[in-house]
Amino acid sequence: MPRPPDPGALERLKSAVGAGGWLEAPADIEPFLRDFRGLYRGASPLVLLPGGVDEVARVLAICNHEDIAVVPHGGNTGYCGAATPDESGTQIVLSLRRLNRIRRLDAANNSLIIEAGSTLAAAQAAARAAQRLFPLSLGSEGSAQIGGNLSTNAGGTAVLRYGMMRDLVLGLEVVLADGRVMSRLKSLRKDNAGYDVKSLFVGAEGTLGVITAASLKLFPLPTDSATALVGVKSPRHALRLFEHLRAAVGDLITSFELMPRRAVELTVRHIAGVANPLADAAPWYVLVEISSAADQGLPAQLASQLAAAGEAGAIDEAIIATSLAQAAAMWKLRESVPEAQRHHGASLKHDVSVPISAVPELIERGAELVRRLVPEGETLAYGHMGDGNLHFNVSRTGPDSPAFQARRESLQEAIFDLVGELGGSFSAEHGIGRLKAAELARRADPVELSVMRALKRALDPKGIMNPGKVLA
Repeated sequence: MPRPPDPGALERLKSAVGAGGWLEAPADIEPFLRDFRGLYRGASPLVLLPGGVDEVARVLAICNHEDIAVVPHGGNTGYCGAATPDESGTQIVLSLRRLNRIRRLDAANNSLIIEAGSTLAAAQAAARAAQRLFPLSLGSEGSAQIGGNLSTNAGGTAVLRYGMMRDLVLGLEVVLADGRVMSRLKSLRKDNAGYDVKSLFVGAEGTLGVITAASLKLFPLPTDSATALVGVKSPRHALRLFEHLRAAVGDLITSFELMPRRAVELTVRHIAGVANPLADAAPWYVLVEISSAADQGLPAQLASQLAAAGEAGAIDEAIIATSLAQAAAMWKLRESVPEAQRHHGASLKHDVSVPISAVPELIERGAELVRRLVPEGETLAYGHMGDGNLHFNVSRTGPDSPAFQARRESLQEAIFDLVGELGGSFSAEHGIGRLKAAELARRADPVELSVMRALKRALDPKGIMNPGKVLA
């Protein structure tokens, strides 16, 4: 089991990363001690900032020998407290931000080898410079780091077209708990040489090792696209629209995002420069984007299909972006919903997924649970309807109160039970971290959970890697 580091061990860790590679003044380490949502505030005697994989390896070798717990830290944009040390003050924070180099971009192979401390925006920019696309897209992409995206198996707005972060990985470089380096940065689409070991570390949230670099898939840069904001009467009408577009344009659908009227109202109220381009207020809104690497006249195609959907009664109103600026404004409306909620006040958040066909039922039955269990709350269910992932949130209609927060546990249990009944997951894209570790222990298949624990014991027998996260 991990134990508090002694002064000698701390000095050896500083030497492992050299001058400029560590922080210990309280003011300097403060940003590493609080998670993005302000749910946790930990303590640590030392923040290490290695500049290369060799330094990461030296750090973990020392920590493993001395039984010192290590908390990997990326861009600190996670929602579940996975990158925050606990309150004991005995855990070392390992920041990857200096590992931010692009090692190789192979446009012909559609692959990019990039270090874990690089931001997602940097990966996207490098791909664009080579006329390629790295498709992962998040609201926090300017600060979220590739290592964190990998460690949480990030999702985002284009999952239905390109998949989760796990689907975008060709190879990984990982430092194991004992300091050994597993270097599997091959950029191959076909490689059946044994177990797919790299996948173990994607979504493991730093509990099995530290990802230091990755070989990622790139795609042809889209040259034709169309974006529209659509007003619909209900989530069931949104599902009809999705099915109609799937049948008409197939895999050209890149994004299909659902928002209730209330989310749009709050965003327009609280976020500067955001407006609703539709003439009439709709009960629900869909933001849809289709794209292609070849010119297929997509704006005209989307206009035609939306007109057909309107004739069939699936939609009420729609506007298609006529410029990149107008498309960006539509996306800002959608991506600003979480920030608008923060400005509006307290909320109870649930990141869940169900089969796409069950999304309307989740919203309908979930809203009824809110009315019964949290009468002072209002449902704001929005998100990635095209892949079945909703952020089923409940906002306080007045000032925050202890009574509102006290309803969190009973509502969460009811929502998670409903999601399970519908064949879904209580953790869709934000991971487990510290926040949901107890839920995983309670809800995971017992055999699957035993496999996870066996992997943890095999790869981290001393339990130094991000203790208290994922596996409670």
